Amino acid sequence: MRLTTLCSVALAGLLPATHAAAAELSAADIRREIVGRQVFLAVPLGGEFPLNYHADGRVDGDGDAVGLGRMAQPTDQGRWWIDDDRLCQKFAIWYDGKPMCFTLIRIGEGQVAWQRDNGDTGTARIGERIVAR
Repeated sequence: MRLTTLCSVALAGLLPATHAAAAELSAADIRREIVGRQVFLAVPLGGEFPLNYHADGRVDGDGDAVGLGRMAQPTDQGRWWIDDDRLCQKFAIWYDGKPMCFTLIRIGEGQVAWQRDNGDTGTARIGERIVAR
């Protein structure tokens, strides 16, 4: 069964019926809609976790936005890349520095559902372009 179908089935209980026409993002879509932007991952207990996908291949995040600083390393940085229409990333410390890839499915304007290669799922909001410093 194709991953898009698996994602659709896995997310069916999470998404309103209005998202029936959800579409998997291609590599070109990821470059156009994610790269150079801040992406806000929805956190299960409320709030959003910001990740910055810089155009030069860097990714960084700040867990202080959701209180991560009290429990673990609050900030980290690493690299992102695209592999077979999936957004992949590897942080220096988070997730023990192991690479992970995500299939992204457009569920609305500026909104995606994601499925990680280990089966975890969630949603995210695509924010504004990152301002170069």
